[in-house]
Amino acid sequence: MIIRMDLGADSYDIVVERGALNKADSYLNLNRRVLVLTDSGVPSEYSKIVAEKSLKPTVMTVEQGEGSKSIAVFEKVLKTMLDNSFQRGDCVVAVGGGVVGDLAGFSAACYMRGIDFYNIPTTLLSQVDSSIGGKTAVNLGEIKNIVGAFYQPKKVIVDPDLLKTLPDRQIANGLAEAVKMSLTSDKELFRLFENNDPQDVLDEIITGSLKIKRDVVMRDEKESSLRKVLNFGHTIGHAIETSGGLSDLYHGECVALGMLPMCSDAVRERLIGVLRKIGLPTEITIDSQQIKSAVSHDKKSEKSGVTVILVDNVGEFLIKTETPDQISERAERIFNIKGRT
Repeated sequence: MIIRMDLGADSYDIVVERGALNKADSYLNLNRRVLVLTDSGVPSEYSKIVAEKSLKPTVMTVEQGEGSKSIAVFEKVLKTMLDNSFQRGDCVVAVGGGVVGDLAGFSAACYMRGIDFYNIPTTLLSQVDSSIGGKTAVNLGEIKNIVGAFYQPKKVIVDPDLLKTLPDRQIANGLAEAVKMSLTSDKELFRLFENNDPQDVLDEIITGSLKIKRDVVMRDEKESSLRKVLNFGHTIGHAIETSGGLSDLYHGECVALGMLPMCSDAVRERLIGVLRKIGLPTEITIDSQQIKSAVSHDKKSEKSGVTVILVDNVGEFLIKTETPDQISERAERIFNIKGRT
């Protein structure tokens, strides 16, 4: 299946096809210098396939994990391209999850003011969400995605066969983002989660999620209004993700938790049932001051407050501005908060 992202001059195809990695050179222009960026957690055979199909490949492997989405590693990627004489006509291919995609995309956006970027996501989370839309970034200190750019890929290859090596927890991690999109935008997709084993309908979940995000991005590429819906669950989720002592939680697990305080009681009850079926957390103990501090530094924060997404009915959403205190109070009502007075 080809899903077209129509953004004028920045339009591109999202190829969703089992076995597509083995035909990468038929979809991507690899007849040039190619930086294949991957990480230590991705099976090396995936980057090797892309390299073997490239005219002048350079494979760079960074350490697995959020620590590689840093200014220091970003500099190493740029230096690798410089040392290998990359020019404006060359390209970067991300072969990995969200960290690799963000790092590769931002590096491509900055090197020589922009070279071609392709994305081959290898995790479910990146296949349903982060691989499309053009958000690229690295972290600065404890603040996620605070340094970055909107930079669209030239093409994305989504090959569900690449998920076969992932443990169940990583699959659940990715399903959290698909649940997020179904709650705000597609009640039938949410019912798919309620009525089926998600593993049995995985291809349908992937394509459904991609179409939701595609439609949102085409209407609001730079997140001036509608695209903020994709942040549902992320405000509190990012606060949990950056809180001390909780670093063992995956991004999708934090988003799953972050959705719970932003729902009506009726939606929350249904959501908890789906999250438990998938194997995602529904409870946590956290310090309210840590949430308030992290929310205050959220990139969606403005003078008037923080833009949040609320879901009162499945398939519908509200965009609202709340203060860090109000958001923290939402978390206090749902979670076990340390230091509650």
